[in-house]
Amino acid sequence: MIWVLVVLLAVAGFAFMVFVLKAPRGGREAIAAALVLGIAGYASQASPGLPGQPKAAVESISGDAAAMVDARGKVSDSSIPPNDRWVVIADGLARNGRYGDAAAVLRGAVKANPGNSEAWLAMGNALVAHSDGLLTPAALYAFRRAARADPEAPGPPFFLGLAFAQSGRYAEARRLWADLLERTPQDAPFRDALAEQLDRLDAFIGGQGGGEGMSAGGSPP
Repeated sequence: MIWVLVVLLAVAGFAFMVFVLKAPRGGREAIAAALVLGIAGYASQASPGLPGQPKAAVESISGDAAAMVDARGKVSDSSIPPNDRWVVIADGLARNGRYGDAAAVLRGAVKANPGNSEAWLAMGNALVAHSDGLLTPAALYAFRRAARADPEAPGPPFFLGLAFAQSGRYAEARRLWADLLERTPQDAPFRDALAEQLDRLDAFIGGQGGGEGMSAGGSPP
């Protein structure tokens, strides 16, 4: 009986996202895949006949996944309420390391609204994470579309600079961050973090910080 309930819940969840939340066509496959994967994981790991008890996570989740989503929220304009449901869904996938699925949902979002800067930015981050920190042409395109959609938004230059630094393109990262810091108000909540990142990058470039200015991947954080 438990398996019937699991399948019914999955079908109901998919129907809710498609017909109530109006999921874009480009994101429906990712939503279905996430639900199917959830059922498969339950089938392989669950023991519904046993008493409930805490279990260790089966999948290895990147420790930086949730931090990246949270950082984007801090850099973005917090005075604007997050009302884009597709970005919210994609953020949930990204928090669990499902970067490819997150990017698929966001492709549907930007297809429906090409001027959605936050969706383009989230897509850029998801594509970089999906490529293990590599700034791919697709990710670069997403960051540039995010900047074009909202030229005053601090998120696109901040995260494109981070992607540049992770990819070893330090001069380009520094140029973006220095320009962003110059036009960032003194009371901006992310200004101190940006200034710290820029200082660490300068120390790394100048050879003054040595290994201390580098992340675990061998590049400035």
